[in-house]
Amino acid sequence: MKVPRPRLALLRPRRRTREASPGQQDTTRLSARDLVAEATAGMLQRPARSLLTALGTVLGVGAFVAVLGLTATAAAQIDTRFNVLSATEVSIEDVSASSGDVVGGAFPPDADARLTALNGVRAAGTHWPVRLFEDDRLTTSLAAGARTGAEQPSVTAATPGALTAVGARLREGSLFGDHHERNASEVVLIGQGLAARLGITTLESRPTVFIGTRPFVVMGVIGGVDRKAESFLSVVVPRSTALQLWGPPEEGAGMIVSTELGAAPQIAHEAAHALRPDHPEYFSVVPPPDPKALRGGVSTDLGQLFLVLAAICLLIGAVGIANTTLVAVLERTGEIGLRRSLGARARHITAQFLAESGVLGALGGLVGTSLGALTVVGVALNREWTPVLHPGVVAAAPLIGLATGLLAGVYPAWRASRIEPAEALRR
Repeated sequence: MKVPRPRLALLRPRRRTREASPGQQDTTRLSARDLVAEATAGMLQRPARSLLTALGTVLGVGAFVAVLGLTATAAAQIDTRFNVLSATEVSIEDVSASSGDVVGGAFPPDADARLTALNGVRAAGTHWPVRLFEDDRLTTSLAAGARTGAEQPSVTAATPGALTAVGARLREGSLFGDHHERNASEVVLIGQGLAARLGITTLESRPTVFIGTRPFVVMGVIGGVDRKAESFLSVVVPRSTALQLWGPPEEGAGMIVSTELGAAPQIAHEAAHALRPDHPEYFSVVPPPDPKALRGGVSTDLGQLFLVLAAICLLIGAVGIANTTLVAVLERTGEIGLRRSLGARARHITAQFLAESGVLGALGGLVGTSLGALTVVGVALNREWTPVLHPGVVAAAPLIGLATGLLAGVYPAWRASRIEPAEALRR
């Protein structure tokens, strides 16, 4: 009958090239191969515990990779959207009221045409908040003599060019055009939220809304806008209609200009002179902000916030590895004492437990890196973005897991190396 070979045979005596002198003891060694084998065997003895121990590192490293990847992906997407929208927008405000010598606003009647003629301008239009009379209320007639939804409306006067410049998107109906502007037609556009509150579900019956006692035909329901949502998602009337019914703007008049990509700074420089060559100081032109500064600020804020979360996950993982390794030391006190009595030194015990915690950390880092990369790709595909993940992050993440495991195992390994063989065997 064969007797199984004990696993403690890894502590091998060194070969002696000469006879040992009296008083000289044999020394033992622990090779790297034996160290890895022992660490693997120690983890496989309790696979469920090892998996749960590595879970903290998996979450921490996965969060680290996902955070950096999603931050880079979001920053690239923000940069793209900024170039499409904010970098192609120029806002102009009428500040002539401060001079006291302009009545009715400084924008000329052909302001839209003047700016549209500039090279690089896609669309331009004036707009302002209409100041209604005190008793004006917004109602609608859904049936003969039936009016509902009485409230003080928020009305914006705008030219057809302004609707194009803000990127108004219709849910139903059509936008008013130059014909309505020339004839001061009593038509309106309303936002879909206001339409729902007023009970307007379709335009087939040509619904009418009342501002005060004057009726307006609802031409279209606006589903959304790219710019100036606060002004163009309530009630919008043609500029000429607002001038005829409520008079010129008292304050808040402005223009919105949509430009070709890269043309906005030049348009901002030319706009005031194109509108009023005699008094360009009547206008305050707001060019688009620097996209690099915006992207850098957003990336920094996102990175700092989520890196803190990743660090917390790594800390939790390190505490889990340290706790499990320390429990393993207490459970294996007898084994440690036997190893010491067979010639293992304190550094051998330290190396063994450090190897176990390091392997757990490295495995957790590898799995976490894979999960983090898959998260970045999955989110990007779901949002129809282009995933961005730096190769250096993928390469460094498993090393972070390894370092976390090694640091977590320092105290338990030191504790194990301090166990005296005689005391351990008595237990």
